[in-house]
Amino acid sequence: MNFSQSGISGSTQFCYESTLGSCPKITFPIIARVPLYLFLGAAITVTVCGNLLVIISIAHFKQLHTPTHFLLLSLAAADFLLGGFVMPPSMIRLVENCWYFGDLFCKVHTSTDITIETASLWHMLFISIDRYYAVCHPFRYRNKITVFVTVNMIFISWTLAAVSGFGLIFLELNTQGMEDSYDHFDCVGGCFVVQNAASAIITSLLFFYIPGFVMICIYLKIFLVARKHARSIRDTALARQTAEEKKNTTSLKREIKAAKTLGITMGVFLVCWLPIVICFNVDPFINNSTPPILLDVVVWFAYLNSAFNPFIYALFYNWFRKAFRVIIFGKIFQNDSSNIQLLTN
Repeated sequence: MNFSQSGISGSTQFCYESTLGSCPKITFPIIARVPLYLFLGAAITVTVCGNLLVIISIAHFKQLHTPTHFLLLSLAAADFLLGGFVMPPSMIRLVENCWYFGDLFCKVHTSTDITIETASLWHMLFISIDRYYAVCHPFRYRNKITVFVTVNMIFISWTLAAVSGFGLIFLELNTQGMEDSYDHFDCVGGCFVVQNAASAIITSLLFFYIPGFVMICIYLKIFLVARKHARSIRDTALARQTAEEKKNTTSLKREIKAAKTLGITMGVFLVCWLPIVICFNVDPFINNSTPPILLDVVVWFAYLNSAFNPFIYALFYNWFRKAFRVIIFGKIFQNDSSNIQLLTN
């Protein structure tokens, strides 16, 4: 997101020494460059491999072919794309303090970054709606949240995200009215994201604050209903329940646990992305003078959210741990492995 000249002490040079109008750069000492590459490279590897495991698990095992898991699959695909496409050039830009991939790829990279961020948030919103019906209206859930409805949710998420991400950058809506001040950032070897005040406020409201507030309200409702159900289950003597009642109780417990897990996922997402959203909201009102090193830190803090999600699944989902063992030990290549039961009835 922020493509700036981060600074540690070092000799001032230019991204392209022989090119007029080249961006200045500050060369990191080798003692800083190596740890940075190692840390950021490890973050990229974890993001790509962790989310690839989620994608393979949900795509391969038939028991996971449900609306909720399809939404998780698409969310993991977004995180996978972020780790495989967005983060590597961002790592080079951060450590080398220059953008060496050209203006067109700068726009594509920036647009993709915004698209994935927006798509992830919309996925979180639709997942919260899915969990709302599963916990609060369990008898209407199968009729309301079908595979067809889920596919439409995924399509809407990616379409709105792509239109907003690529439209904002390629139509230059983020810099309208800033032509004079933007010249300060226009140099060869730079790839900067600058927004005018209107763009910063509108985009953050529509694609972060409002959806985030709606999600928080939905999960508060879910947890209130879940607590009520938990009391009801506790007050009921399970020994006297019929087999069908016990099955419904087990199913309800699983749905509540899934809602709690996805609520944690949503909370981590909002916490990781809130600093960068605040920075980009404030920056236009202080003449885009936020310290570059601060912007670099909040950008990568947001990126790391994509690495956290597989760990959350591994911590709270038995099906993911079972799928992980099947994949790692090569059992996925055995006949009929797609029918392995990962969820208990």
